Amino acid sequence: MNGAESMLRTAVAAGVELCLANPGTTEMPLVAMFDRVPGMRAVLGLFEGVCTGAADGYARMAEKPALTLLHLGPGFANGIANLHNARRARSAVVNVIGDHASWHLAVDAPLTSDIESLARPVSHWVRRNRHAAELAGDMADALAAAGSAPGRVATLIVAHDAQYDAAHGAMAPRPLPAAPVDAAAVDRAAVALREGGQPAALLLGGTALLARGQRAAARVAAATGAHLFVEQFPARLDRGAGLPRIDRLPYFPEHVMEVLAPYRTLVLAGAREPVAFFGYAGMPSRLVTAQQTVVPLAVADEHRPPGTEADAGAMLEALADALGAPPEGPALGHTERPALPAGPLAPGTIAAALASVQPERAIVVDEAATTSAAYYAVSAAAPAHTLLTLTGGAIGQGPPCATGAALACPDRPVIDFQADGSGMYTLQALWTQAREGLNVTTLVCANRCYRILQFELMRAGIAEPGPQARALTDLSSPALDWVLLGRGLGVPSVRVETAEALVAALRRALGEPGPHLIEAVL
Repeated sequence: MNGAESMLRTAVAAGVELCLANPGTTEMPLVAMFDRVPGMRAVLGLFEGVCTGAADGYARMAEKPALTLLHLGPGFANGIANLHNARRARSAVVNVIGDHASWHLAVDAPLTSDIESLARPVSHWVRRNRHAAELAGDMADALAAAGSAPGRVATLIVAHDAQYDAAHGAMAPRPLPAAPVDAAAVDRAAVALREGGQPAALLLGGTALLARGQRAAARVAAATGAHLFVEQFPARLDRGAGLPRIDRLPYFPEHVMEVLAPYRTLVLAGAREPVAFFGYAGMPSRLVTAQQTVVPLAVADEHRPPGTEADAGAMLEALADALGAPPEGPALGHTERPALPAGPLAPGTIAAALASVQPERAIVVDEAATTSAAYYAVSAAAPAHTLLTLTGGAIGQGPPCATGAALACPDRPVIDFQADGSGMYTLQALWTQAREGLNVTTLVCANRCYRILQFELMRAGIAEPGPQARALTDLSSPALDWVLLGRGLGVPSVRVETAEALVAALRRALGEPGPHLIEAVL
């Protein structure tokens, strides 16, 4: 057994089943081992950002790590943006980076680079391995670092010679520590919520947004009158029939401050204290005022050691019990789905079309930016579904994240609600969807511009940008042809220009196996 085999067998023994790979010369021993180690599925991505984004989507839905296999520092660098999103999502991802043979590094070959310096900003755990005998143990440590709740990004740099040298065997999985319920934090939150005349809100994130956590939060709200909010960009949010309707924090900071203004107390359950996405002149970065009290029940803090961050859903259940809330919780009602839209396409009609036809148990990946603004509200009464969003703001997440979600949940339909500009960053994911036969429907909202940048120009007081500024936000010359792009990557693709045609195309795509693409022209 060589180092590569010992490493893969260690991963399989720990329950890892998927590797998203874009390998090169320094990973050939590992590539050969995929045919010798049963239980590990290797999936090719044509761009490293597809591999890392797919690993993120897989981890969010499978609730366990995926591996990525990347080539040296430049290959890893191509995947960093979506690892930034994965880190913000608290996704469990283990990156395996093949490096030069240890005896070759001294000559400073063209692809030699400082991989550790690239890895540290997007990784909670980084280690370099040069010895085959230690490779199984290093993989076990990487999986333990990544898989401890909540998830983390771990990066293991493996010398080429360590992969093919002889090794002893696989390692048993390392135990994953889990933090108990913090009784003192529960007591502090209960006291804060019991104070009369103090309007309160709960801001939910992380595992609080799974069905279990939401039901517990609804119990807390029923017992105290607290208002429920979800963070602006949740990693994974269960939604739909049978779950409470939870308001989502707005995007722009002045709107966040406006919706939070009535509440004197803000309890954080799996979320961070809200801050502005960007710094604007005259606008505070922290969006909770000095007159408001922040009470940490379960705070998302990626810098805490593994095993010390309590599960937000369990903390909410303990809080509901401490408040004497009924165990069954309040009845959770919903309004009807939106009516089928008609007429020309606009952001509102696209959102209504998707919400009116999306099937039970759909996974919706939202990277539609400005076009999807109306979707959250109109989809509240849709059948039970899961929403994944752009946690770190690094665009190009949608197609890979949808790919990973489909690999994790092959029995569930996946819909990538996608802006055209950001979709161009990682459209290679369509090829992987076609090759693997994944049930992903990509709905491209083709407004032929970077609309969010046009908003930002207006917010900066530039009402009439000059020709070069306009050109930097325009995608219409030449117009992107998503039908040709999709078909060229092996995905059946159509273009629609009315709401009626969009509804029909969505129904057709969601009723057939395999990937589909719909270009909705605004």
